[in-house]
Amino acid sequence: MKITFIGATHEVTGSCYYLEAAGKRFLVDYGMEQGPNYYENQEIPVAPGELDFVLLTHAHMDHAGMLPALYAKGFQGPIYATEATCHLCDIMLRDSAHIQMFEAEWRNRKGRRQGKADFVPVYTMEDALTVLKNFVGRQYGEIFQPASGIQVRFTDAGHLLGSSSIEIWMEEDGKEEKIVFSGDIGNKNQPLIKDPTYLKEADYVVMESTYGDRSHGERPEYVKLLAEVIQETFDRGGNLVIPSFAVGRTQEMLYFIRQIKEEGLVTGHDNFKVYVDSPLANEATTIFGKHYHDCFDEEALKLVQKGINPLSFPGLRISVTSDDSRAINFDEDCKVIISASGMCDAGRIKHHLKHNLWREECTILFVGYQAVGTAGRALLEGAQELKLFGEPVHVAAHICQMPGISGHADVNGLIDWAKAFKQKPKQVFITHGEDSVTELFAGRLKEELGYDTMAPFSGTIYDLKENALVYEAKGIRIEKASKSPKASKAAQAYAKLVSLGHRLMSVIRKNEGTPNKDLDRFARDIQSLCDKWDRPDQ
Repeated sequence: MKITFIGATHEVTGSCYYLEAAGKRFLVDYGMEQGPNYYENQEIPVAPGELDFVLLTHAHMDHAGMLPALYAKGFQGPIYATEATCHLCDIMLRDSAHIQMFEAEWRNRKGRRQGKADFVPVYTMEDALTVLKNFVGRQYGEIFQPASGIQVRFTDAGHLLGSSSIEIWMEEDGKEEKIVFSGDIGNKNQPLIKDPTYLKEADYVVMESTYGDRSHGERPEYVKLLAEVIQETFDRGGNLVIPSFAVGRTQEMLYFIRQIKEEGLVTGHDNFKVYVDSPLANEATTIFGKHYHDCFDEEALKLVQKGINPLSFPGLRISVTSDDSRAINFDEDCKVIISASGMCDAGRIKHHLKHNLWREECTILFVGYQAVGTAGRALLEGAQELKLFGEPVHVAAHICQMPGISGHADVNGLIDWAKAFKQKPKQVFITHGEDSVTELFAGRLKEELGYDTMAPFSGTIYDLKENALVYEAKGIRIEKASKSPKASKAAQAYAKLVSLGHRLMSVIRKNEGTPNKDLDRFARDIQSLCDKWDRPDQ
């Protein structure tokens, strides 16, 4: 009865865990690594064809995106997930396969002119379509048995439609242990979907730490903010362009706009049009509508019970074909355009930026995280022009960002989820966070809740029956060729300093209620330290 940590260890993406129990071998998640890759991941220790089944927390590509590749390498077993996750994977894995094949075609067309060998896609559309046949949908709260000696239950994680934490009971040699995988824990009070379910019992916990070092702050009034942006943009005679992630964030925007229209929060522009220009987003919206009964929160469910579609309203236009997409920019009325991709690096959004970015009356509104190196990040950081389809486009439009929107729980939400267990788990494994954040959050759970914690690296093996570490892997850092050893050491030293700074905040919080005399002394110590090391701004 063992777990081997494969992916999302000291990194945010690439979720994957390998387990052996009751004579079976299985995975929890098999996701893509997205964005910067800092550490090498170990391979799954058995051939894919030897795996008995897979359990999937949710449909995001950093949790599900490599499943077609698993099939291509010989995996034949069932993939268990919630029904909503199965339906989302049906569109998202097909979309991912299309991207893989398109990229391979583009690279090979370019590479052949240079005499390079053909680039092979990670997987093909055939792989995606075939692995989708292996998905088996389950209801929230249903206990099922994927194999003798193993029982599983999905509980709502509140992160994405169909997202789940996974409870697994494993029996071996007359001894039963329960392990819980948190999946991605959702933010509270998100539109449409329910808050995360808190679990009460576990022998072992594998927990994410994406926002384990920060708070989202006070929740903004999203409907009011969005209404103000629409009003100001339309009053200038411009269009509002929203680069949005197709699954989740687009549906939230539709939910807000329906309320704006119902309450008349935008005046003087009656029945303004809203275009959703993303085939994937439109398919996802249909799936959201089908899962109101098992996934919608109380507020959204009340609308449905009144006969109101919370994701539809007068003036909504669905763009499907390329001709539909092009026609949007010939519509001279003020309008809202919601299009993918969310970071402006691909897809139809680039066409809408080309037509609107240079117009000072227009607004580009970002409603999600923009990674370093993306076009969206460049615009937020004040880029004066953006190269689109080989042509430099001047940036004159208003660039703004809606603050605080996140599908992930912040550090306070993570702590609340962790402390819900009635008894301390034997061990809590912290994964799915940036390098220093995993260590920091593991330390905080140890200090504040008294949990035994560790932040394992890829390749670490733990015996769940004996509660013993079998093998502790060391992180194998992927060094960029451009980085000097000196620069790398400096980065590590700074990361350590940042981690200690976070620990200081934890210590400060724990001293709330301490006598004033002691707090004054503590404050003087910190002030002295700041005076010693403070540097003038450069």
